[in-house]
Amino acid sequence: MEALDADAIRAAMPSPPISGGAAADRIASALGTPNVISEKANVAAFVVRRFVDRGLLVDLSANPDGALHHPDQVAEVCRREDLADLVAADTPLGPEQAAARLRVRRADFDHMVRLGWVRSPQSIKVRFGTSPTGAVDVALYITASVDAVIPAHPEVD
Repeated sequence: MEALDADAIRAAMPSPPISGGAAADRIASALGTPNVISEKANVAAFVVRRFVDRGLLVDLSANPDGALHHPDQVAEVCRREDLADLVAADTPLGPEQAAARLRVRRADFDHMVRLGWVRSPQSIKVRFGTSPTGAVDVALYITASVDAVIPAHPEVD
């Protein structure tokens, strides 16, 4: 720790890091569809995490519950010509949405998951009613991986 040069770190990053939610807000604004408080987000932190997985952004945090990102790196991503396509490919789908996108029954989609044709990179807790005991984990799927099922398995009707 003593070998770290605080001045060099401040020079490399003159403004403080931003959260994944703030990065998602900046990306949404760059697309012309800003996230509005108390409404469903147009770009969610889920997409930002997928951008980290793709190597487009770096997570500066060691905190598993929340990422921090360099604001200049986020600004660079926001200037990409293919930003809308990247966000569309990394948009999360719940299992019902994924089944509907593939035009299959939910049970058939569940079989595709069991076969490993599509994988969930993340799940979220969803509460039904007001009881915390009513919370269940719901898997989220990436749009691009759901869309890749049909070309990868043309033998399936």
